[in-house]
Amino acid sequence: MIITKTHIPDVAIIELELREDDRGFFARTFDVAEFEAAGLNPAVEQCNASFNHKAGTLRGMHYQLEYAPEVKLVRCVRGAIVDKIVDMRPDSPTYLQHVSVELTAENRKALYVPAMFAHGYQTLVDGTEVTYQVTGKYTPDAERGQRYNDPALKLEWPLEVSVISAKDAAWPLLEGVSS
Repeated sequence: MIITKTHIPDVAIIELELREDDRGFFARTFDVAEFEAAGLNPAVEQCNASFNHKAGTLRGMHYQLEYAPEVKLVRCVRGAIVDKIVDMRPDSPTYLQHVSVELTAENRKALYVPAMFAHGYQTLVDGTEVTYQVTGKYTPDAERGQRYNDPALKLEWPLEVSVISAKDAAWPLLEGVSS
């Protein structure tokens, strides 16, 4: 694996180191020791998958509060997405800054999402599937979200939103933050 930190120090993009031969390739997608050496949390407790019928589908921007944190490793295994995360830690020097990365079945990249980062993505093609490795369990009363089009977040999505859940469309706008 190739672990590359981003401009937000706790965020990383994970690329596969392919071992190729006549059959194709083999690559490690996750390694506890390598994650620990890079300062990343390797404590996976669950794995999830989401399938999306239509290009333009938007899921997010979700996170859980500090008392029930979730760290995620997100990979697109079919199709393509633009994945965005926003630092929601109020005392962080990178508060409200974001990282955006294109994850595709072809580029095989993964995005490491630290706790207290709002996470969301938009599908770029029909029939897109995304997998998540998650460090904590989903705790409904700890769930929070931010509106995907909140001017304070300054997120630009590549496509018009074609499908979004009522809950994701109704997350609150940030108040008192200048855009």
